[in-house]
Amino acid sequence: MSDTTKSLYTLPFLLVCFSSFLFSASFNMLIPELPAYLTSLGGAEYKGLIIALFTITAGISRPFSGKLTDKIGRVPIMAIGSLVCFVCGFLYPILTSISGFLFLRLIHGFSTGFKPTATAAYVADIVPAGRWGEAMGIHSLFFSTGMAIGPAIGSAITQYFSINILFYCSSLFALLSIAIIFNMKETLANKQTFKVSLLKIKSNEWMNKQALPAFWVTLFSYVSYGAIITVIPDWTAHVGIANKGVFFMVFTISSLLMRFLAGKSSDKFGRVPILKISLSILCIALIWIGTWQTVTGFLSGALLYGVATGMLSPAISAWTIDLSDYDKRGLSVATMYIGLEVGIGLGAFFSGWFVQDIIGRTPTVFYGIASVNMLGLVYLFWHKTKKIQPKKNPLTS
Repeated sequence: MSDTTKSLYTLPFLLVCFSSFLFSASFNMLIPELPAYLTSLGGAEYKGLIIALFTITAGISRPFSGKLTDKIGRVPIMAIGSLVCFVCGFLYPILTSISGFLFLRLIHGFSTGFKPTATAAYVADIVPAGRWGEAMGIHSLFFSTGMAIGPAIGSAITQYFSINILFYCSSLFALLSIAIIFNMKETLANKQTFKVSLLKIKSNEWMNKQALPAFWVTLFSYVSYGAIITVIPDWTAHVGIANKGVFFMVFTISSLLMRFLAGKSSDKFGRVPILKISLSILCIALIWIGTWQTVTGFLSGALLYGVATGMLSPAISAWTIDLSDYDKRGLSVATMYIGLEVGIGLGAFFSGWFVQDIIGRTPTVFYGIASVNMLGLVYLFWHKTKKIQPKKNPLTS
């Protein structure tokens, strides 16, 4: 059976997708409520650190998670990521000082530093090489559904119950994600037993040079997401919408179908053409959101943003796998995600620092991050790409 005719919908693939859905919902349900929660603790001026601290540890942990994914296996690294979410959910109601909250945001970042790295490698292991784009698109449907449902549920739980109940629900989702992971079969060939020496990162293990093109495009494009998750909750209230999770729900739902179609299209037409189109739409969406300050403009901008990210995510994930050798697959994914974390962290920090609860400054943030996004588009036109032969898993090829 050829790569293009083998079924994607195997039990391991569906399990890893559902685990990612629960994991995504677990930490995304907190996002729209954390700015107001930090303000209630007396730390309004630190809003930019809510996401920035999270991404710092996520970025720092990527080389470690990438190396361990390639050495001891995909499944244990996925489990560590979900476990961090589970523990942090129970600690938020306990550490209620500003410093305690910011410390937890720092620790919470390890979750996304570990699980998505191993998950992307696991998906590439179990899916035919000729359908990586389609598989990444389908997997991202589940992850994005968690992103859509999480914030909306989080706001509803906080409105009708309390912020502490929200934290406990976040832990519950993470626990369910872990339960699914433990039923998965390891896919790494020649896996090793964990040794402390594996935590020593050599100079050539921090990033994989093969994946640097994906790193730069990811960095430039995800500055926008860092800014959006920082300023959108207050901007939502400014345009007259009570539920702070509405933007996340609209843009994520609009991205679901696009992720599936764009993934298949990138398999057929190539990753770079799809990335160029997605970054162009992303620029338009950001300018749109900053310009049309009405409910209709806000929601239509969210829809456009979802279309753009729905095209971007599976294409760049598959491109990263294309660029890497099998034995460097985890490190390549980690390299791409380092770009993601740096981009999100920079976007969150500088947007929070610039706005500082002055709502009139928010449109300038959108225009600024649109300009940064343009750098990613310029890079794609400047970078010399060549036809890439995907490097296959020796266990499945």
